[in-house]
Parts: sequence; structure tokens; C-alpha cells
Amino acid sequence: MTAIPDSVQQRAVASLAALYALRMLGLFMVLPVMMIDGLTLEDATPELLGLAMGVYGLTQAVLQIPAGALSDKIGRKPVIIGGLLIFALGSLIAAQADSVYGLIIGRAMQGGGAIASAIMALVTDLTNENSRMKAMAFIGASIGMSFSVALVLGPWLAAFGGLHLIFMTTGVLALGGVLVTLLLIPSPPKVRHRDSVAVLGEVKRQLSNTTLWPLNLGVFVLHALMVAIFVAIPLQLTKIGFAAEDHSHLYLPVMVVAFVLMVPFIIIAEKRRQMKNIVLLAAGFILVALLLMTQATTVWHWGGLLLLYFVGFNLMEASLPSWLAKVAPAGSKGSAMGIYSSMQFLGAFAGGSIGGWLMANYGVNSVFAIFAAAVLLWGILMFLSAAPRHLTSVRLAIQAPLSEHQQQQLLALAGVVELAELPDEQAIYLKISASDFDRSLADAIIETTGDTHGSQR
Repeated sequence: MTAIPDSVQQRAVASLAALYALRMLGLFMVLPVMMIDGLTLEDATPELLGLAMGVYGLTQAVLQIPAGALSDKIGRKPVIIGGLLIFALGSLIAAQADSVYGLIIGRAMQGGGAIASAIMALVTDLTNENSRMKAMAFIGASIGMSFSVALVLGPWLAAFGGLHLIFMTTGVLALGGVLVTLLLIPSPPKVRHRDSVAVLGEVKRQLSNTTLWPLNLGVFVLHALMVAIFVAIPLQLTKIGFAAEDHSHLYLPVMVVAFVLMVPFIIIAEKRRQMKNIVLLAAGFILVALLLMTQATTVWHWGGLLLLYFVGFNLMEASLPSWLAKVAPAGSKGSAMGIYSSMQFLGAFAGGSIGGWLMANYGVNSVFAIFAAAVLLWGILMFLSAAPRHLTSVRLAIQAPLSEHQQQQLLALAGVVELAELPDEQAIYLKISASDFDRSLADAIIETTGDTHGSQR
């Protein structure tokens, strides 16, 4: 693959981060207000409003792997533009809804605009190997920032125009994403890359990979809890006299401080190779916050507990995909990440549905207690799991199949742990320790002739 100029990479990363942020901002603005403003809709109940909050995750989970595979065939941009238009249409339906059922349909259609996998594939298409991790980190930060802004902006917009204004704004943001895609994102080279998108046959194999399932279950619980939190907490804040239009004043400082507090832990996880311990610590933060939420009675209580929860949430949101990238087999990261993302969205669906049902039938404390139990059980599973080796993936282009001798030479290189050759893609994938691996030695082995090493022709 020809090296991509730095200017193209910078433009691609900035525009893709903006695109992701616009979509996530529109998707999450509704979370802190739906359980309050949604009660004015016809036929609204806590169960149905919880379903409306989480149903986007069901359609997203079902469609995002097929959408990523489709982007391999017809191109990334057509899939992204089509998904954004579906998302905008869903936003319009939700904005015009008079009943909770119209809201559910609109939210389900929003999730049908499943473009996450196509966007992340574009990141891989438009960045070089040595800058890709920084690009992913930058986009991840933009997602986290958009989530924080959404929690602040949602209550503010709701104070002026309710759910109608939020969903209309969401639709406009989606159309803005179409313009970003058309005008700002560079056109990618047509290169197949198994680290960027799921391959359906490989997805089936990775579904049986037991090393990945603690992480898949972790992101399921994390996002189920994230939606369930916003089923329960907004109404609790209003019950203690904290007006809905003022909720932004609580969320803003909590999110800012939580982000600042998260950074040193992430550095420890990555630089000092303490990822397992940091993930377990994050689960502990969340568990303690949930248990104490059953006793919270003042705004200060809720502010402190939300801070503790979001420090844990942010740590796990950043650490779990990094852990997965380290343990996914060579040539399988895109497929493993596809399963992981589907579990994430299924978690959002489960959190809204289960949270709403628990709230209606057993009260708000049951939401905190049940999800605390889920976090505890998952934490035990992670405690029993092996800590990840700090490995990364490298893709190297080949012009012809490697000989057995060449494969053995590559596997003997310092830092190389695993090799997967894909002749139909004209590439090999290596799982490596970046600090020990010398790419120039690998390139030299690949470039040697088959006559020297007895390759079959």
C-alpha cells in the first residue's frame, strides 16, 4: 500500500472525528431528558420510554456488521451517506411523534443508520500503520467529548423546545454529516483490510473465541448500565427538587472532572502495562457508585456518585477496546471488533428495556441493585481472566504467497508472536510486540525471491 501523505491523513482524521461526533451528539442528546419529557407523550410508560431509549441499539447491532461488509463491496462513502440519511429520517419521525410508539419507531430507524463500522474502516483506509493508533485515539476522544456535550446540550435544548427540538437538531446534525462526508473526507484507496472491517466467515470463528467473550460481555454490561442510568437518574433528580432545565449544571462539571481524573489511569494502564488492574479498579468504582445510589438524597450526593460512575465508565470505555485489539488473533481484529460493537449496542437495548421494566415494577433502587450485581459478576470474570500481553497488529503487503521458510523466518523475528497469511488479499498480518519488532527486517524477508527460499510456484 502506498504511503498516505501526512496532509491527507490529518484531513481524514479531523473530518472523520467530526462526522462521528456529529452522529453521536445527535444520538445521545436525548438520554438525559427522555424519561422526563417523554411522559407527556400518548401511551407513555416507564417500560415503553426505556424501550425507546434503547431500541436504537437493537437495530444498530443487527445491521452494523452487514453494513461494514457492504462498504467493502460498494464503498465506504455510499454506506455512510445512506446511513446518515436513514438516521435523519428516523430523527424526523421521532420529532413529529405524538405517541411513545412513534418515538420508538423513530429511534429504531436512527439505529438503522448503522455507519460505525464503515467509519472505522475509513480510518484504516486513510491512515498509515504508524499513525493509525493516534488517529483512533483522537477519534475516541472526540466520541467521548460528544457524549459529554450531549448530556449538557440535551437538557438545555429540551428547556426551549422539548423532544421535538432535540430530534430536529439531531436530523440537522445528520445532514451536516452528509456534507462532511461529501466535501471533507478524502476518497480512500480500494484496499481490503481485515483489521478495519468484519469478514462474515471470520466473525463465525471469533464467536467461538473464548478469550474475547469477557470483553464482549463487559461492553454489553457497560452500555446496558449507561442507558439504564439515564432511565433512573433524571427522574430522581427532579424528585429532590432539581429542575430538569438545570440538569446540565450538574452534568457539565461531572463530565469535565471525570475526564481529567481518567487520564492518569489510562497512562498507567498502557505505559506501565497495568490494564487488567485498571479495568478491575474501574469496575470497582462503578459498583460502589451504584450501591450508594440507592441511598442518595441530595444533589451533592448525586453529583459525587455520578462523578465516581463516569470515571469508571470512561476508563472502561477506553480500556476494553484496547484490550480487545491486543488479544484479537492476527488478521481478525476487524471481525472481533464487529462482534464487540454489536454486543455494545445490544447492551444499550437491554439497558433501556430492562431498566424501564425494573423502574416500573420494582422501583428505582432495583435498577441500581440489579446492575450492581451484573457489574460484580463481570468483575469476577475479568479477575479470573489472564491479563493481556501488550501486542499490536501489523499488515504487510505481499506480491506472492510466502514460502514456508519465509514464514518461519518472520515468526523467528524478535517481537513476532503470530502470523496469518491471506493470499487472496495479498497480505500477511503479524501480531507483534511493537517495542521489539523491526519492520525493516520483515520487509527484507518478504522481498526475498522464492528461488532463494524454495517457494512453491
